[in-house]
Amino acid sequence: MTTARLRISPELRMFLPASRRHEWHEVTPDNTSTLGHYVESVGVPLTEVGPMLVDGRGVLPSYQLVPGDVVDVHPVPRPQQLPEEPRFLLDVHLGTLARRLRLLGIDAAYHNDMDDPALVVQANEERRVLLTQDRGLLRRRALWLGAYVRGSAPADQLRDLLERFSPPLLPWTRCTACNGELVPVTKDEIEPLLEAGTRRSYDAYGRCANCGQVYWHGAHSGHLEQIVQSARTWANSAVYR
Repeated sequence: MTTARLRISPELRMFLPASRRHEWHEVTPDNTSTLGHYVESVGVPLTEVGPMLVDGRGVLPSYQLVPGDVVDVHPVPRPQQLPEEPRFLLDVHLGTLARRLRLLGIDAAYHNDMDDPALVVQANEERRVLLTQDRGLLRRRALWLGAYVRGSAPADQLRDLLERFSPPLLPWTRCTACNGELVPVTKDEIEPLLEAGTRRSYDAYGRCANCGQVYWHGAHSGHLEQIVQSARTWANSAVYR
């Protein structure tokens, strides 16, 4: 026998080419390439891979395959344990998700004009998990940690992220525009910035310590509160699953 076999978990087959979304994949060990290389060569980013077992024994991505090996490739367990408090960086296509994370008080950096190399640099320097739907970006060797965001609708993306990382939620504590922290302010402090109708209707305000944006529970708070309540439900289900 000159080949080894990879058995790809059903949860990971979405990353395989449409014509090859089957359970078993044969590869030919060359005494140089690692198991991680072979897993990525069939289409699965290593950021999405959890335990890998050879004959029931856990191995690392650096493991050297030998002919006859049978490898079970499983997804990252949920909730995924991070080495530090969850902090995220989102690529240019996930702006709505970034704002929803900030609404929930989750540290979510986002730029609408940053290219892939710059994203990797920031993620590494600030120890942020890079969130993306770009599989090529997740395969960059320099990236310390990334995650593929499942779903096309922002609500589905948010649920996927909360279930995967189970970050603590602190709604209404971050600026949705810049990710800065909100601090309470009195109406008198920001009265010159308010329109007459707002001054009459609301008494509780917060201001971003970074950009100065002023916040209050206004006409859109019902929709935003619905997002918050759904997020709390999803987060609780992830914790107790």
